[in-house]
Amino acid sequence: MSHLYKHLRIHQVFGANTDVGKTIITTALVRASALNNNRVFYLKPVSTGAPQDADDEHIKRHAGPRKHLVDTHCLFRYGDPVSPHLAVKMASETQGGLKVPVPSDETFVGSVAEHIRKQARVTSGPGHMYVETAGGVHSPTLSGTTQLDTYRPLFLPTILIGDSRLGGISSTISSFESLLLRGYIIDAIILFRDEYYRNFEYLTQYFAERGTHVTALDPPPPRLDSAENVMNTEKYYSDLVPDTLKGDIFNALEHLDKCHARRIEELDSMPRRTLDTIWWPFVQHGLVKTEKDVSVIDSAWSDFFSIYDGSSRQTLSSQPKSLLQPQLDGSASWWTQAVGHAHPTLALAAANAAGRYGHVMFPQATHLPALQLAERLLQGPGKGWASRVFFSDNGSTGMEVALKMALRSFIVSSGLELSSAEKKNLGVIGLRGSYHGDTIGAMDACEEGVYTCEWHEAKGYWFEPPTVSIRKGRVAISLPLAMSSFTGDQWTVEEFETLSHVYDVEQRLESPLAKKYRRYLDKHMRILQADDSRKLAALVIEPIVMGAGGMIFVDPLFQRIMVDIVRDPTLFPTPLPVIFDEVFVGLYRLGFESAGPLLGVNPDISVNAKILTGGVLPLAATLASGRIFSAFRSESKVDALLHGHSYTAHAIGCQVANATLDLIDRLVESDLWVGAIGKWAPEGALATKVWSFWDPEFITSISCLDIVDEAMALGTVLAIKFKDDDAGYASHSAQTLLQSLRLPLDDGSTSAAPGGAAFGVHYRTLGNVAYFMSSLNTPRATIEALEDRLWRLVSGVQRS
Repeated sequence: MSHLYKHLRIHQVFGANTDVGKTIITTALVRASALNNNRVFYLKPVSTGAPQDADDEHIKRHAGPRKHLVDTHCLFRYGDPVSPHLAVKMASETQGGLKVPVPSDETFVGSVAEHIRKQARVTSGPGHMYVETAGGVHSPTLSGTTQLDTYRPLFLPTILIGDSRLGGISSTISSFESLLLRGYIIDAIILFRDEYYRNFEYLTQYFAERGTHVTALDPPPPRLDSAENVMNTEKYYSDLVPDTLKGDIFNALEHLDKCHARRIEELDSMPRRTLDTIWWPFVQHGLVKTEKDVSVIDSAWSDFFSIYDGSSRQTLSSQPKSLLQPQLDGSASWWTQAVGHAHPTLALAAANAAGRYGHVMFPQATHLPALQLAERLLQGPGKGWASRVFFSDNGSTGMEVALKMALRSFIVSSGLELSSAEKKNLGVIGLRGSYHGDTIGAMDACEEGVYTCEWHEAKGYWFEPPTVSIRKGRVAISLPLAMSSFTGDQWTVEEFETLSHVYDVEQRLESPLAKKYRRYLDKHMRILQADDSRKLAALVIEPIVMGAGGMIFVDPLFQRIMVDIVRDPTLFPTPLPVIFDEVFVGLYRLGFESAGPLLGVNPDISVNAKILTGGVLPLAATLASGRIFSAFRSESKVDALLHGHSYTAHAIGCQVANATLDLIDRLVESDLWVGAIGKWAPEGALATKVWSFWDPEFITSISCLDIVDEAMALGTVLAIKFKDDDAGYASHSAQTLLQSLRLPLDDGSTSAAPGGAAFGVHYRTLGNVAYFMSSLNTPRATIEALEDRLWRLVSGVQRS
């Protein structure tokens, strides 16, 4: 990713198969580029076989009359003429058993990327670069990963060399689709003009309908094992690439140049066009002053965006820089990313379901992706309590469904004969700072706040919760003023030895603090129950962390006791249905699948979304217990849950969700997770219920800085609350303090971004709270790089 230079056009050359003429056609392109007076760079990342037969040597021999403009290079060379993954193994065998190290995909991609940067720096005039792969699109690289996936982080525009032989139509189309499924830009298809099989005729028409340029070239002469072969080959190239600069190869060259220029023009125009057409969510347009304030994302891979930076354009006095820069997706794209952007497994799952189903009706029907997903969720986060899964389109509508379920269930279970007005006035119990989505019903389940709208009518009562954080290096629970005043205590903070102690809810149930929580909640619940103006019908909580409210880590003991109390028959003759809004926290966002086992209680209804589909597309699942489901079951259609949307249980989303859960199942047992959990385990313990990908020493250290009020981390989530007299969502303090994070930090070293270029950080803030979020498979090196930058920035502000 992030290789786009105004002065240097780069194309990667893939083949539809081995022996389709990749090197011959690339040689013709190199020769034509040089004849057009361009500096030309040819890169063969991996070469196998005898050096004299290597592709880069062939390029050198036949670079043409302007070969002085041509630079050729090979990064990894092995002697056996076999697939690269096998060649590196055989190299070990020829070393008398001495193992030859196999470069990782990261090392391989980093080497290619660094070579591209180096060549971009040494040329200031117009230049062309060709990166020729080995074999077919799915041929393995050194690690054994197929080329399509290994090279994808580089995201170089592609030339596909088609197959002109028998069966070549199929292999060319298959290769094209494989590239397309992984997001590659395919600028051209070039193949030989075989007059017998005439594949070029069919493929030209086929790809014209798909907007892809096809060029057919005269085939080379038969290969001869003699000096005559060199002469024949040179004559072939002279005819194919004439000094007149006319012909099919020059037409192809002109097309590639136009594609390059058009891509830059498109990217350059996007900020202005966006400002003229788009209405963003959660953005005050009055604060977006210039086109530079618009982030143009050209592509994404793993934990990084590739963003366009028009200010990187080369000037006469500056060193050439890429117009694209890597930028760490610091919010996991609004909390959705699970396994990184553009994961090929999820892309293929989406394509498979789109090809098999598209979208199909779901009421009183079923299809395998939805059925399998429902069964998995019932055996996953719903294990032991849920019996049904209701699909909807996103977290907010999933919560709307949950509220409808809870209110109906309460009415049916209580046996109350309520008037229409009384039903509309049913309320919920919740926590201050909660947020359950942007739709009207979900908003009404929250108190008045910055997210609510003109139609908002708060229906319920919301307790201010005690919170968990790390302050000055100490684990602390902070009590709200109303609670400390109620109990008559002078203290508002209780310290704990470790986070593990805080989240061992069962051990804390008989603690003095638990008794205070019970007394406080008991008294207020009785007051609320005695109030005839609104009948309470459900408990709605975001377990463990309230996200949009400011990354508020709630004391889990308090939430556990809330659940216990609404199920206490002495207070609530009809137990209130309990809803866990796990849209944000569920499916391992906080390091565990569901909050139920941690709290020691299960909900009656829960909602999952965001991570569910790995950050590819929206889908939500509302899980319900048998008691909830039975409230809607009768012989009358009007008693049914009359809720749904046209794309309910869309097969593409369900298939992607199943693939995501498969990947997560493997991650849970990975060395990455085991290592992170081990760092957070208390001394002498082998494991812990709560842990984070963020380093515990980093959290402790940053919490000790004077400008930091508190810090906290669980699972993938890191939150830093800065001291601010005007704290709250409207504050710009965290955004202003961290604004330099967006700029790449180039210290000359290889970064953790794909390809190793210096990267900036895209982040979101909630007033005076800065939060950062990794995926479930973010490499430790990436997290460590962000920790280092945060430490240097925040501690530097402290010193100044």
